[in-house]
Amino acid sequence: MGIELRPLLEEKDGKEEAASGAMGSRPGDWLERSPLLTVLVGILGLWYLVRHFTSVEGNPVAAIDLNTVNLVLILLALCLHWRPMRMVEAVRRGTPAASGVLLQFPFYGGIFGMIAFTGLSKEIAGWMVSVSNEMLFPPLIAVYSAVLGVFVPSGGSKWVIEAPYVMEAANQLHVNQGWMVVVYDLGEASANLLQPFWMLPTPAVLGLKARDIMGYTFAMFLACFPVVLIVVTILAQTLPFP
Repeated sequence: MGIELRPLLEEKDGKEEAASGAMGSRPGDWLERSPLLTVLVGILGLWYLVRHFTSVEGNPVAAIDLNTVNLVLILLALCLHWRPMRMVEAVRRGTPAASGVLLQFPFYGGIFGMIAFTGLSKEIAGWMVSVSNEMLFPPLIAVYSAVLGVFVPSGGSKWVIEAPYVMEAANQLHVNQGWMVVVYDLGEASANLLQPFWMLPTPAVLGLKARDIMGYTFAMFLACFPVVLIVVTILAQTLPFP
């Protein structure tokens, strides 16, 4: 299938370097080799740290916790490597079997915090209630869960934050609340095909890249998600509102 299996720490040969340079015209390849992303993330992280430490009255040391230490370390690593590709390569060589998890978990945590604790999730849920009805609410929640799952691939933690709004909206629209839990979970499961967070350790072990797998999972998403939307809409009409 055109997938080349290789040892975890195999050095790139001339062909791999040439192929890497040939793909540099892609927007993603250009961005990961440019310091632009480093500068933007660094400024955003520094701005947060300044606000975090200045918000503590008296001793700023009291503001230091595990999350703050992790943020400082990852920002230093990113700035010292200067380009995202160099940092990714360094982490891959240092922890080949867990590099994807170690790099992506902190950023997923930041995205989750912005969605959950800034009121954004409540605003989105309120908008969905205003534009939906008893029939359209289940497929809209499935789409909402799938979209949010791309940015925060953690169904349990997402549901803890979203459950009050989703269940209250279901109650207002007279939709079976138990079914909405199932619908939300189906949307999250569908998002795993777009953001295969479950496979992060696998490419490192097999020597693959996400691009080697994403084409297959995306095709499955295109085939399965429309079926999910139709099924959740039809079955919702058969379940009584308690």
